[in-house]
Amino acid sequence: MLYADIIIEISTERLDRTFQYKIPEALKDEVSLGSLVSVPFGRSDKVITGYVVNLTTKPEFDPQKTKEILEIKDDNRSRPVGRLLVLAEWMKHHYGGTLIQSLKVVLPKKTPVKPVENHIVRLKATEEELRVHIEEFDRRHQVARLRLIRALAETGTMDKRLITQKLGVGGPVIKSLCEKGLIEVETQTSYRNPLAGGARDNAEALKGRKVSELTTDQKRVVDSILSRYDAGDRKPSLIHGVTGSGKTEVYIDMIEGIVKRGHQAIMLIPEISLTYQTVIRFTARFGERVSFIHSKLSTGERYDQFLRAERGEIDVMIGPRSALFTPFPGLGMIVMDEEHETSYKSEQMPKYHARETAEKLAELSGAAFVMGSATPSVEAYRRARTGRYELYEMPERIAGGELPVVYTVDLRKELAEGNKGILSKKLSALMEDRLSHGEQIMLFLNRRGYSSFVTCRKCGFVYKCPHCDVSLSLHSDKKLHCHYCGYTTPMRGLCPECGSKYIGGMRAGTEQVERLVREAFPEASTIRMDNDTTRKKGDYERILSAFANEEADILIGTQMIVKGHDFPKVTLMGILAADMSLFSGDYRSSERTFELLTQAAGRAGRSSSVGAGGRRLLGEVVIQTYSPENYAVVAAAHQDYAGFYEEEIAYRNIGSYPPLGHMLQITVEDKDEKRAALTAAKTGETARSFSDQRQRASERSGAKPAPMQVIGPADAAISKINDIYRKVIYVKSEDYELLAGLKDVIEADRMGRQDFSGRIEFDFDP
Repeated sequence: MLYADIIIEISTERLDRTFQYKIPEALKDEVSLGSLVSVPFGRSDKVITGYVVNLTTKPEFDPQKTKEILEIKDDNRSRPVGRLLVLAEWMKHHYGGTLIQSLKVVLPKKTPVKPVENHIVRLKATEEELRVHIEEFDRRHQVARLRLIRALAETGTMDKRLITQKLGVGGPVIKSLCEKGLIEVETQTSYRNPLAGGARDNAEALKGRKVSELTTDQKRVVDSILSRYDAGDRKPSLIHGVTGSGKTEVYIDMIEGIVKRGHQAIMLIPEISLTYQTVIRFTARFGERVSFIHSKLSTGERYDQFLRAERGEIDVMIGPRSALFTPFPGLGMIVMDEEHETSYKSEQMPKYHARETAEKLAELSGAAFVMGSATPSVEAYRRARTGRYELYEMPERIAGGELPVVYTVDLRKELAEGNKGILSKKLSALMEDRLSHGEQIMLFLNRRGYSSFVTCRKCGFVYKCPHCDVSLSLHSDKKLHCHYCGYTTPMRGLCPECGSKYIGGMRAGTEQVERLVREAFPEASTIRMDNDTTRKKGDYERILSAFANEEADILIGTQMIVKGHDFPKVTLMGILAADMSLFSGDYRSSERTFELLTQAAGRAGRSSSVGAGGRRLLGEVVIQTYSPENYAVVAAAHQDYAGFYEEEIAYRNIGSYPPLGHMLQITVEDKDEKRAALTAAKTGETARSFSDQRQRASERSGAKPAPMQVIGPADAAISKINDIYRKVIYVKSEDYELLAGLKDVIEADRMGRQDFSGRIEFDFDP
């Protein structure tokens, strides 16, 4: 007997479980994963619909009492909603959390909103009727009617808003002319277009531009991936191309090939800030059949874009990880640009990674999955080296562009020579040179706010948030801010501990860098891009458009300015705090530092054209660091990914860290500190007991045991956020499924306890 685990369609918001039904003999060959079926539900056996998410021969309950599926409503193995539901079940197993949490991520929010309506006023009267009524309106001094009729006599049709706003003609006049049969009002509905006016104009301007021929490297990659697609080869592909090697053109050509084959594509980008340039380039090629989504869109705009995708009215959806769940009816390709970026990992339960999730979705959809990066994650590159992914190398910049010249400045020597400023002597000299030649500069600082924290240099007091275990940041409003819970307090001039006046901010934030740069180069136009300047809708487009149009000479920003942007006039990149993330206590810290430095360096010298006075626009980069000898800094300065990978993978091997092993981080949260500690201790005991049981079972079966290492519990790195106490346990094993099994045991234990009031979160390979 076959059984189907079914998610009941109307109950997804209320029930965190599936319901099992028998599959009748007559339907055995028809029911499949994703099928929409009718089933009897509840004591009254009310007939409702649900989606099949699992098939099994193992009954959960007494087969005699298990109800049967009534009929198949839709055997849609390719149905997007069905695929996404199967994906949600996979995410629940793979990442933890409830089924409802996975469903809320996977199923697009399509809250119906009122459609956009345009009212078009159209002239119906014949020339004879028009002449008669114009004479009548003129004789009776009906000025408004006369004005409208004469305007329509010239244009034939007009937008109702234009009539009321420009002609000053009100609704009653329009209604009376309709009743006379002289005009008619036609209502047209349209989609909300999230593309801002300036960006739309830029996309239109690019449409007429001649598309340049692909380089040999680019064409080789495109032809190979499309040929493999036609042959049915769905092995994921990783494109490792240096910055400026033209990966975006490769993506566009690949997607164009998929669209010509009658399928749709999803283009994943790591940051909202990248949407602007990406959408412009795709719109220039695909016109109106491109759309995008991200968190800054209104509910109506998001609803309209998903509706267009579901109806097959667009071919390409662009956006961050949430775009992955676009309900395309015929998904043919998923492209993941800047695959290494940390923003592809969700910080909310389920803590899924877009890379593995996209790979699973592509498998369910029969689609190709392509990743690209100048600095692939260690995980992805290892999979390519071991054959799980197909690897494509693009080692040259297009159009003869050269990789930038990189200078590494030792800030320890700068300090010894008396330079206590933010800008090194080398960087200041190069900035002076670039500004004198009308070229552009980018300054990257991996900080937020005015300064990182405030401390007393006499007694060591540090202002901390009373609700979170973090220091407060000083902003330009002279207030101290907590970036976790939003707490603020005024900055005082004297230390509250010892009364000393030697209290102030330590290290610079983007606002302070901007102020100092303006003071040093008053003739230059400077703009800043960080979380504080991009809060409103359209801020990303406004800032990037201004810099692209050369309205500013210097762009200062955080990580969002180093990810994938292409500004031909930028010939100098200054990295002000290169190793700030190097010693963060995270096993990925060297990888993060290498990626940031390499990506930042890649923004400079991306054009092979000639600037003012016939000067070639070559790129230069200044890396300011206190650790110039660190292997991540050295490798980034030489754009040497292979060298960095070999050294990094050796360190990962020593500690059995991903991708050579796996980790599970279990976080226990509770408002009561003692209760949090007790729950964490019990969870740690459960983990150790599970490990011991699996070890003994392996020994009895004669199989080689997969060892598990349980670390903790201990306080989390930030032990309290918004008055919630946090404890962590780490579990390490080479076997991912072993960790997933432990997660299931802990979740079952939590569900079975009535006294549990806190929250447990799981993060795989954190």
